[in-house]
Amino acid sequence: MAQRALSVARRWAHAPAALRIAVVYLLARLATTLLLIGAAAQSTSLSRFGPDPGLADFVLGWDAQWYWLVAENGYPAELPRTESGEVAENAWAFMPVFAYAAKGIGFLFGSWGVGAFLLSFVAGYLACLALHRLLRERIGRSAALWSVAFFAAGPLAAMFQVGYAESLFLLLLFLALDAVARRRYAWLYAIVPVMAFTRPGILAFALYLGLHGILRWIRRRDDPLAAREIVHIVALGALSTACGFAWQLIAGVVTGDPGAYLATELAWRRHWVAGGVEHFVPFEGWVQASQFWFGQWGMPQAWGPVVLVLLVVAAGAALLYAPPVRAIGADLRLWSASYLLYLLAVFFPQSSTFRLLLPLSPLWGAVAVPRSRWWRLGVLSLCLGGQWAWIHHVYALGNTFWQVP
Repeated sequence: MAQRALSVARRWAHAPAALRIAVVYLLARLATTLLLIGAAAQSTSLSRFGPDPGLADFVLGWDAQWYWLVAENGYPAELPRTESGEVAENAWAFMPVFAYAAKGIGFLFGSWGVGAFLLSFVAGYLACLALHRLLRERIGRSAALWSVAFFAAGPLAAMFQVGYAESLFLLLLFLALDAVARRRYAWLYAIVPVMAFTRPGILAFALYLGLHGILRWIRRRDDPLAAREIVHIVALGALSTACGFAWQLIAGVVTGDPGAYLATELAWRRHWVAGGVEHFVPFEGWVQASQFWFGQWGMPQAWGPVVLVLLVVAAGAALLYAPPVRAIGADLRLWSASYLLYLLAVFFPQSSTFRLLLPLSPLWGAVAVPRSRWWRLGVLSLCLGGQWAWIHHVYALGNTFWQVP
């Protein structure tokens, strides 16, 4: 028996990385499927999905409906209005790449939902491959594989099986980060525009490229910086910035309203801020939300901004000084800092906060650095427990705006 186990372990160790990642990913998808089936069994008439929903209902649930609407009807030339005359929630908040790619795949099967599921599922596996490639030379192959396991089975792993753009965006992001790390900047001219129109976040990548360029300039004696690389970094930073604002320009041209996109995004904030928000002000969302949530929790609202500042300081300290985080390399820490700063500038933290943290997934590498098997198994157990809590909350019980994934 021991010999057989040893033989299996040796075969596993010598199996191609793509095969081992496929096994990990498929086991994670099986676990997610079982949890979704459990959520379907607990869904009632009070849930958004009603009693006894099928897995296909979950694939098409929540924001997947918006992507489907984009694929079928495109974007409105005139912004819809509420009865009070404010801009209503509409399709301009959702980027086109995932919606139309799912439509193209779904055309082969006669169903947009099938196309969306297959796109998310396959992109999720490819993202696992890209994450492993991104981390393996930094923290070792074993820790990189554990990072993939945490990523594939994490609390938000249902995103790999529903009609959301997250899987595709993460694949593009990991490829882009890997291209920067390997100094293959030319690939980014193809990746950046697609990433920009898949999901918001490309402005964070523009900031990251700027910080990456500064770091390379500082280290140019130890890491020579050729003139052509300077040109690439500057040009790609400009391209990322232009792409980051392009959707706002497109929405303004099509609707005739220069503020169409921002007004659309702020429409969702009316659920959380009494009286809504008239204008977008960078960083205001987190201050408002900290006061809102502390009020909801029965604590003084003035504490909210103070705790927010402490959290920002703690996150910055972790990125700078925590040994496991330092192990993943300066570039990935710069990306994490850039994305967190971007979220602070543009986001209003609410029920989607955890989903919007998915681009920080390279930090799973820091979690996987400790070599204790019990530590890694414990983290994996917490991932699965968190996944059930999230699925149960947004699919079995979900029926209102504060339960949107």
